[in-house]
Amino acid sequence: MLIVGGSGFLGRELALRARAAGHDVTATYATTTHATRAEDVPGVDRLRMDLCSAAEITYVLEHSRPDVIVNAAYRKADWAVTADGAIRLAMAVAASHPGPRLVHVSSDAVFSGADVRYDESAGPDPVTAYGAAKAAAETAVRLLLPTAVIARTSLIVGDGDSVHEKAVHELAAGGREGVLFMDVVRCPVHVTDLALALLELAVSDHEGVCHLAGTDAVSRHELGVLIARRDGVDSSRLPAGRRPDPASPGDVRLDGTRTQRALRTRLRGAREFLSVR
Repeated sequence: MLIVGGSGFLGRELALRARAAGHDVTATYATTTHATRAEDVPGVDRLRMDLCSAAEITYVLEHSRPDVIVNAAYRKADWAVTADGAIRLAMAVAASHPGPRLVHVSSDAVFSGADVRYDESAGPDPVTAYGAAKAAAETAVRLLLPTAVIARTSLIVGDGDSVHEKAVHELAAGGREGVLFMDVVRCPVHVTDLALALLELAVSDHEGVCHLAGTDAVSRHELGVLIARRDGVDSSRLPAGRRPDPASPGDVRLDGTRTQRALRTRLRGAREFLSVR
């Protein structure tokens, strides 16, 4: 199994869970800093791979010879990685014979929020640059590799080390400026649930779009309050507000009912996995 973006928050969890399940795992990293973050996953081979380099992608595929690839790599403000890089990887997979199975991790950012609830049949209608990059990658993967899985997910939360959890602690401590939006609603998922679901899809014959999100729709502010209460932080110190750009995605709820029926892994809602310990 090749995990692209294996040094990231989700990628590292994928590597840990894949190794625990008995897979031979290679994880890629983009920079020396990322390599350092990946080093504490025992039994995982590590290879540098820049998604902007077709030569590096070819080298990694030839070196690791994976049966399955999970692409969890992205950079929010970088079209070259999030869109072009994902497309370049899909092209390399399509050109290899026999080609490995691809599970491409996408995002609820491909939706505008105009319809609020989106199931797996919903087509992208992005209104942000990041959403457009993710939608472009989805389109290329779908056309180049019809049997691939496109796994859309939402805000990814863990046990204290996600960007969302760190932001909550910094806001409560007064070490960070900003507010938690009350009018931005998502369906957060726990990183372990997400990783297990992705691995389950990776070794299945499932194909096409899947939605992997939690069952609870919560605002950014409610998510912050849930995190604060779980961690013993004073939630009254969390600043609340409304998104400054009304045209940006507000209420976007991934409906993964169809996907959940095909999985053994249960994707919990935020109110459950963030309940007070």
